[in-house]
Amino acid sequence: MLTACGHFPLAPRLWKAWAVGAKRALQVCLILAAFPMSTFATEEPDYTVVQTIDSIEIRQYTPYTVAEVVVPGSADSAGSAAFPILAGYIFGKNKGERKFEMTAPVTQAPVPVKLEMTAPVTQSAAPGGFLVQFVLPKGVTSANAPEPLDSRVMLRDVAASRVAVIRFSGFWSDANYQKHLMRLQSTLTANGLNPVGEPVYSRYNAPFTPWFLRRNEIWLHLANAP
Repeated sequence: MLTACGHFPLAPRLWKAWAVGAKRALQVCLILAAFPMSTFATEEPDYTVVQTIDSIEIRQYTPYTVAEVVVPGSADSAGSAAFPILAGYIFGKNKGERKFEMTAPVTQAPVPVKLEMTAPVTQSAAPGGFLVQFVLPKGVTSANAPEPLDSRVMLRDVAASRVAVIRFSGFWSDANYQKHLMRLQSTLTANGLNPVGEPVYSRYNAPFTPWFLRRNEIWLHLANAP
């Protein structure tokens, strides 16, 4: 009879449970091996930290390009609703079936129903929701990127910008988000820095990443950046 560590025989029921557990552990190991557990090897937009105030970084980003989609619903459901749409594009659902490497972060910001005035003035009905973006790899612009097959996916070049960033770990929750957003806003106000636009929630990790290893950020663009 098979023994555990050469001492006590394993009862059939215990042996079966051990075998099932070992199989599940192997499956988990294979899944984890297929995905990065951190973002060290994941491409990000280039930026320089120009100032640090307490735990807040003021970053200067160089231009980059995003694939983006607007999805309805709540903040906690927007990411899961947008992911298959945007992932479909970068994994080959485009003219030419070109595939891209995954990059970070995935950003998410609320889209108000009312829009800022621009020139020329155009008008169209649009529901509120969330704008979710995937950053495209360096060298890819809206001019040379393949055309999406899904009409919901839009390509946009993001201009160089200065952004105030607070970083935190943990799973998504409105309480966690609001706590760090208030800290970011109060720090900027105390230092005479004026944010513009909606806060941007940025995620860097795969969904299975443990909460204590997750990298989350909130971005606020600055109006009075030099």
